[in-house]
Amino acid sequence: MEFKDVIRNRYSCKKYCDRPVEPEKLAFILEAGRLAPTAKNLQEQHVYVVRTAENLAKIDEVTPCRYGAPVVLIVTYDMDNVFTYPGGRLQSGMEDATIVTTQMILAAADQGVDSCWVNNMDPDKVKALFALPENEEVLTLMDLGYAAEGAGPLLNHGKRKSIAETVTFL
Repeated sequence: MEFKDVIRNRYSCKKYCDRPVEPEKLAFILEAGRLAPTAKNLQEQHVYVVRTAENLAKIDEVTPCRYGAPVVLIVTYDMDNVFTYPGGRLQSGMEDATIVTTQMILAAADQGVDSCWVNNMDPDKVKALFALPENEEVLTLMDLGYAAEGAGPLLNHGKRKSIAETVTFL
């Protein structure tokens, strides 16, 4: 698929069928995340692949937004292995994990796999429920699967501000 089509056509899927994500497509998506750029190439991200019924039920305990997806990725970053910006006020963990997640979302779309970035969850509850390492911060959950019949983008999906409202040339 052409990249311009990937970014124009992907949407946050809110209704999945039970068709499993093929192992080779999941591997492609995870590899896209692994190859994502990170500050100083620290690669502080960690992705947990949730796909058993028992663990998907745990996801359902922390968010109403799994939407029946057969796979959920938990994206974290190692708080002890981040780049600190000059001035010491900001660090790169959240942005790096965001780049990783975005790259996986676009890779999923390229493979014909639907996805949804899920931020309607308490990161601390996710961390506790899955007994994740203390040094890891949960950024997001990411649903993966195939859209169920009748699924589609939200009504406001195509509404975008003009480029003049979002870009300033200096």
